[in-house]
Amino acid sequence: MNDLRDLVPLPHIWDRLETVEGRLLEAAASDDPYLTKIAQHLLVAGGKRFRPLLALLAAEFGEESSIEDRRPTEAAVAVELIHVGSLYHDDVIDEADTRRGAPSVNANWSNTIAILAGDFLMARASEVAATYLSQESVRLLAVTYAELVEGQTREMQLVDSLDHSISEYEKVIAGKTASLIRTSARLGAIAAGADDHVVEALTDWAFELGMVFQMADDALDLVGTEDRLGKPAGSDIREGTFTLAVLSAMQESERLRRLLARPRPYPEETVDEAIGLLRDGGWIDHALDAALRRVDVAQERLRSLPSRPALPVLEGLGRYLVERVEAERRV
Repeated sequence: MNDLRDLVPLPHIWDRLETVEGRLLEAAASDDPYLTKIAQHLLVAGGKRFRPLLALLAAEFGEESSIEDRRPTEAAVAVELIHVGSLYHDDVIDEADTRRGAPSVNANWSNTIAILAGDFLMARASEVAATYLSQESVRLLAVTYAELVEGQTREMQLVDSLDHSISEYEKVIAGKTASLIRTSARLGAIAAGADDHVVEALTDWAFELGMVFQMADDALDLVGTEDRLGKPAGSDIREGTFTLAVLSAMQESERLRRLLARPRPYPEETVDEAIGLLRDGGWIDHALDAALRRVDVAQERLRSLPSRPALPVLEGLGRYLVERVEAERRV
């Protein structure tokens, strides 16, 4: 979070994010203390709050009177509730034991409880949007959650597939990651009463940023340490999920293809050799270069925005996502 604070030198944004933290706990509260404890479990564990941060930054391009009211804050709350609710479901799908340094809800309680708590948070997101935002915002959240499900479903269909295309990979990450990042900025801009052309520019920018976010995260999985990642490097490979660097390399490396054609679970030496081939062959650099090209596209979308203190922050976010991977490689 400290590096993000350096990147966003706007104290009032961080003050509003503190308000978001309080509202998240309020929105996740139930009349049933047991459900409250479970629904708040990941919220209390923390997180970067990247999506609500984007909503608040996008709101900086709206009307001054709207920026000062509570609607941008509630937009930030709604997108984070969707995000955290989806994480509860993801952990069930992935049979994860931990999340954000704490036991996952499914590990701590059960799969059924995790699914119900995720559903509860999604419902609360809709309630927040219906109470404080607009009908359009409620529809946007519903459409976005459908995209998240579609992206996750598409990814599951491609597990262990050595031959799916880079285009199919991009469709997966567009649904499971970029859709909610795009919606975070769009919802914040709408909540602040931004002009239509500003809303559209921020929406397009945030979609590209979301693609960069996942591409960089996938590369980080190949270069990060277990201490930094909270899981062993190469977890995607272990799960049979082949991301951009792997898909690109398999078009030229017969050795990598033979390694990953073996039945899972892969021995550790198989994963280690695969990562070594990706690093030595420059395929991680190739993936980061592709992410940087999307950063350039995102920057173009910002040209039509009015000059505001938040503008240089938006301009720096894409490169920040890629540079954190490059920094990890140097450790």
